[in-house]
Amino acid sequence: MSLRATARIAADADGGLPLLVSDGPLALRRTRASGPYTRVTVVGAMSAPLGGDRLAVETEVRDGARLLVDSAAATLALPGRSAEPAAYDVRIAVGEDGVLRWLPEQVVSVQGSHLRMRTVVELGSTARLVLREEQILGRHGEPPGTLVTRLTVRRAGRPLLDQELAFGPGAPGGWDGGAVLGGHRATGQLLVVDPAFEDKPVRSRLLGEFAAVTPLAGPAALVTAVAPDALAVRRLLDTALSELAPF
Repeated sequence: MSLRATARIAADADGGLPLLVSDGPLALRRTRASGPYTRVTVVGAMSAPLGGDRLAVETEVRDGARLLVDSAAATLALPGRSAEPAAYDVRIAVGEDGVLRWLPEQVVSVQGSHLRMRTVVELGSTARLVLREEQILGRHGEPPGTLVTRLTVRRAGRPLLDQELAFGPGAPGGWDGGAVLGGHRATGQLLVVDPAFEDKPVRSRLLGEFAAVTPLAGPAALVTAVAPDALAVRRLLDTALSELAPF
């Protein structure tokens, strides 16, 4: 039987969490944080998502709040009894002067799985955001499943980024070719939105051979990286994170 589960988080400016609701395999825990952030860790309570599952996390960062959301382990997309793809939706709203650091662990696309991930973010005009996504295509020695991810971000009601990526069987041809992954098995994106970029724009540049920083109108910057493995892609994104988001 397929799962239906929605976990919910709301953070206040005083550090409180008026809403922290776990559901099904999505267990939320308030964990210790250094600095000014309230921290919530997503702990997987069972194997999910499986084929046919419908999972979601809804997060509200209210005006002036500072929230860090991470996860205790990687998310494994696994094949299930249902032939339907699994769905994992993330819905985020960050109010005025709010700050969100969304830093989950990797999504691993296991052979035979089919996962569709959708992340939708609504930002206030003075909100700041750090959002990291990492995809690992197959466990060691196996081909990947099918993984489709879409990231849509709006700032002050205006589009900032709308990007879709597709990998594995059924994805458009060339996803593993030289113009996309070039044979690599790990990829990742880091989006940083900061009003300070209006006065000090981010410049386009390479980070090594297989990562690039791209400024976006917004003001924002998108870092895209590919690498042979999860550790290498994390190192690339961590380098960019330390440079672009000292807050």
